[in-house]
Amino acid sequence: MKILWTDGSASPNPGPGGFAVLEEKDGEVKPVVLGRDKDTTNIRMEGLAMISAIKYADGEPCEIHSDSEFWINVLTKWAASWEANGWKKKTGEIKNLDLVQELYKLYTQNPVELKWIRGHAGTKNNELTDMWANKAREGATLDIAR
Repeated sequence: MKILWTDGSASPNPGPGGFAVLEEKDGEVKPVVLGRDKDTTNIRMEGLAMISAIKYADGEPCEIHSDSEFWINVLTKWAASWEANGWKKKTGEIKNLDLVQELYKLYTQNPVELKWIRGHAGTKNNELTDMWANKAREGATLDIAR
């Protein structure tokens, strides 16, 4: 099973953003996907990190560690009813619907286990993923990471 860590950032929020996917393998943790956007939000970057993690796993079982309680709730609690209601919710529009739909489809069609990690609480791999998300926002690429 692939062990992946995801995080996203935007500074200011909204503003320039970045995201990172790190893989934990053979005692090492290293970035495998980095991305950025000139004008975004931290929520969008967190969602893109999860999308990228599932795509990186390429159908293999994966465990995704994320500090985004929002996206974990979207996938495990809310999206099924939103989909059943024609991608609508009672309280108004679904923000970031493009990402919600893409991520939910990937989540339901792939063997993914989600693990919530409290952000900025000293969890080594979460802090490392946050660092890489910020580096991606600042322009880091995988060539720089290696």
